[in-house]
Amino acid sequence: MFELKNATMIYDMDKEEKVYAMRNISLQLPDKGLVGIIGPSGSGKSTMMYTMSTMKNLTSGEILYNGKPITNIKESERQTLRRDEFGFIFQRHYLVPYLTAVENAVLAANCPKKEAVEKARKILLDIGLKKNELDKIPAKLSGGQRQRVAIARAMMNDPKVLFADEPTASLDHENAYLVMDRLREYAMERLVIVITHDHSILKSTDMTIEVWDGSVSAVKVPDATKIA
Repeated sequence: MFELKNATMIYDMDKEEKVYAMRNISLQLPDKGLVGIIGPSGSGKSTMMYTMSTMKNLTSGEILYNGKPITNIKESERQTLRRDEFGFIFQRHYLVPYLTAVENAVLAANCPKKEAVEKARKILLDIGLKKNELDKIPAKLSGGQRQRVAIARAMMNDPKVLFADEPTASLDHENAYLVMDRLREYAMERLVIVITHDHSILKSTDMTIEVWDGSVSAVKVPDATKIA
């Protein structure tokens, strides 16, 4: 689904000492499954997500999605791709404080409101919210519950690719594993890319990409490890 060819991202281009967030990365990701991208802070893992999701442009190299280059597409094409094909879960929930759990989940829905509300309620219940929590505002929900609302919002349009940037960083272990269980289930039919620094949540990935100082140091798949 995704192919990176010598993908490079350089910050501070106008300075003498350039910062490589990505350095000649070449990778091919599966069409579906749970893919973890792991590395320490500043290693370039989040930049990989931002470039694959068209939120940032590469300095050089190319990214293909379903065989088509997406590196230099028009802004209108980026917006369409992000709306129709991609979903996003971030470390912070970015929920609207005066809207209920259901109302937050349907904010970006691309189907009629009644249908969206029914779908949001089903997703929220499926991922662990209780009926009496569906109409609560974020301040009345726990951190784990708010993250589930963010997950439901990301899943509303059935994205083919779900990008999750440190989705469990603000959660306790119990809630972190609950979130990962739901993402693993979703990844059975879709591609889920999880950016993290926590090895413990990537025990059941179909592929784990280790990033260090802007480069891919290893790509691990079940029963095999290959150096990228």
